[in-house]
Amino acid sequence: MRAAAGPCDGRTTRSAGLTPPVTEDPGVPLRTAHRTCPICDAVCGLRIELDAGERVIGVRGDTEDPFSRGYVCPKGASLGRIDEDPDRLRVPMIRTGDRWHEATWDEAFDAVEKGLTGVIEEHGRQAVAAYFGNPTFHTMGGIFYRGPLSQSLGTTNLYSAGTIDQMPKHVACGLMFGNAMAIPVPDLDRTDFLLVIGANPAESHGSLCAAPDFPGRLKALRARGGRLVVLDPRRTRTADLADEHLFVRPGTDALLLFALVHTLLAEDLVTLRVDTEGLDRLAAHAAPFSPAAVSKMCGVPAATIVRLARELASAPTAAVYTRVGTSTAEFGTLTQYLVDVLNVLTGNLDRPGGVMFTRPATLEVPWGPRPFVSGRWHSRVRGLPEALGELPVATLADEIETPGEGRVRALISVAGNLVLSAPNGPRLGRALPDLDFMVCVDPYLNETTRYADVILPPPRMMQMPHYDLLLLTVTVRNYTRFSPPVLPLEPGQLSEAEIMARLCLIATGRGAAADPALVDEAVLGELLGAGVQIPGSPFEGMTVPGARSLLEGDSGPELMLDAMLRLGPYGLSLAELRKHPHGIDLGPLEPRLAEVLGTESGLVHLAPAELGEEIDRLRGRLEAPVPRMLLIGRRQLRSNNSWLHNVPTLVGGSNRCTLHVHPDDVDRLGLDGHARVTSATGDLVVPVEPNDRIMPGVVSLPHGWGHAGSSQRTAARQPGVNANALTDDSVVDPLSGNAVFNGTPVSLAPAPAPIDDPAADPALPPLPRR
Repeated sequence: MRAAAGPCDGRTTRSAGLTPPVTEDPGVPLRTAHRTCPICDAVCGLRIELDAGERVIGVRGDTEDPFSRGYVCPKGASLGRIDEDPDRLRVPMIRTGDRWHEATWDEAFDAVEKGLTGVIEEHGRQAVAAYFGNPTFHTMGGIFYRGPLSQSLGTTNLYSAGTIDQMPKHVACGLMFGNAMAIPVPDLDRTDFLLVIGANPAESHGSLCAAPDFPGRLKALRARGGRLVVLDPRRTRTADLADEHLFVRPGTDALLLFALVHTLLAEDLVTLRVDTEGLDRLAAHAAPFSPAAVSKMCGVPAATIVRLARELASAPTAAVYTRVGTSTAEFGTLTQYLVDVLNVLTGNLDRPGGVMFTRPATLEVPWGPRPFVSGRWHSRVRGLPEALGELPVATLADEIETPGEGRVRALISVAGNLVLSAPNGPRLGRALPDLDFMVCVDPYLNETTRYADVILPPPRMMQMPHYDLLLLTVTVRNYTRFSPPVLPLEPGQLSEAEIMARLCLIATGRGAAADPALVDEAVLGELLGAGVQIPGSPFEGMTVPGARSLLEGDSGPELMLDAMLRLGPYGLSLAELRKHPHGIDLGPLEPRLAEVLGTESGLVHLAPAELGEEIDRLRGRLEAPVPRMLLIGRRQLRSNNSWLHNVPTLVGGSNRCTLHVHPDDVDRLGLDGHARVTSATGDLVVPVEPNDRIMPGVVSLPHGWGHAGSSQRTAARQPGVNANALTDDSVVDPLSGNAVFNGTPVSLAPAPAPIDDPAADPALPPLPRR
């Protein structure tokens, strides 16, 4: 068993904490750069001012960006402080025993080759697992190389933040549209009625729905005479902007949505504007879920449910939108499906003012099989099904802990902090030291990477080019923008793409010294090989080398992006995007269902057979007792998962780790100061914050905290607690395998303030700084 990382030796003082130089005249802007904010899902344009020492002295919204129009949130305004964080690692680190040592890149990759090869030779490729964290969906190095790395490893033990967040949406879209990436977004700027369920875009800035200044767009909706209704267990900032907010009990959203469907069908309020199949089966499924039948469990009066259904049906245009609050619940896939069933039944799918499909500037590469199918393989221990090529994160600890052939003995983790983000994260924290080898691509020594053998730090955000391939497929207006690096790489520093490519080459057995360009050319060859055969493409009829000679770019990812832009529907190129540093408005969303539909029948499936068992299981909840106390998460405006708590400008104030409890529950339970929260998997002592903005019988704890003993100095001073010590990794959404973070049954009791126990969570001394 491997020990967790301990102190660093003296070598670390040379460059692990390299801080940008201070100029003689700080505060004097000498250069302005523009880029898309890389922090959250809103794709806001930024104007960045730098001084002579290339330090950021100001970040503002880019008023010339046609999509964000100058909007910036506190996170974007703090980009300079985030990027220049002195606690970021800037050179590779190797752990020997319980001590960390600074290493050269060659030394680090030699260690990776030795560790991975040793596991593969002794136990086979299935003994290796890979996890891809949220940032890998949004960086060019992450998105272009995660596929090649997965293929190079030759294992089915692949995991990502997708089953912590959004997999139910993909599975639901796959079942309805035959295409897991056909994600309809609300036509926010033209709709007359927006129903938001379990989402808080005023603080999240949208999720699977990229809309800069989401709060401003919601205000504009109401200003033009539209209506906004929010259903949520908390009265969120989004609810404050609404015409109406209704409390709904966590985990019962599918019941409520089925009751809306029931009402539309029972009162003959259905308007179909797209070709569908399964309407009769849908009616049979919905029959038991009348408003009266679901009201007690979901906490919404039956008459209110009927009224909402009628309002949706009678609105000139309407859109129903939901996100993380319902996706990370027990019936996550069923809820995502029912949202779009409502959009179909009210005649608002693929229609201006309803929900529509973005037309991105790049070639749309199939993500997963089409027509959609899941369960092509299953996890070894619990038999959980694959979806989109990956297994549920909730079973990773099982795969590490359980003996037998195929047991996971090595892990590659890219941009993930599983100990804080995974369900029952502390269990993973106990399992990781049992691995034979672990390598992390990450800029921090954090709660997860502390257990690694090698840490490979990517460059700072402003040293990387940026084009968000995934977010630009879910924008509420067609739009594109490329951001070149603001700052150059330092001598000897590797790009994120080079790090990922070298991991691919090690995994394929070519060795640590192989040229990363081999991976770039293989990806380009595959992309262009398809491109020369696409009728009407700019490469049609050419040879692959001939097409390759036309591409422009300063790196592998830029060449790949150039190819995808040239093959895209607008005939753009990277050179053209460089001429428009503020972005290009490609027009409002337009109907395009026929282009994205992937079902064999060419029809939208209103009652996929795969949902039958889940609907039967949901029916059983109609007679279940109402839970006494349920735990939900909480989105915070100045926070993003686990990685912004080390920025002084983003912590404190409302950005604290407290337990929101309704005053009636505080009085009933005699809570004073702190409470012990107990679930099936653990317990925590948490400061209580009485708050009448939360539904009685529900408590809320923000995720991403739990930094006790961290080497990130600001985070360690306000560590909070790890909410995922309370979430149960044995409970998942059966269809998608997604973790269940919302609606966790808990009990509360008064507790004294905790006394810090260093032995319970040994501190990692901060890395010495140059």
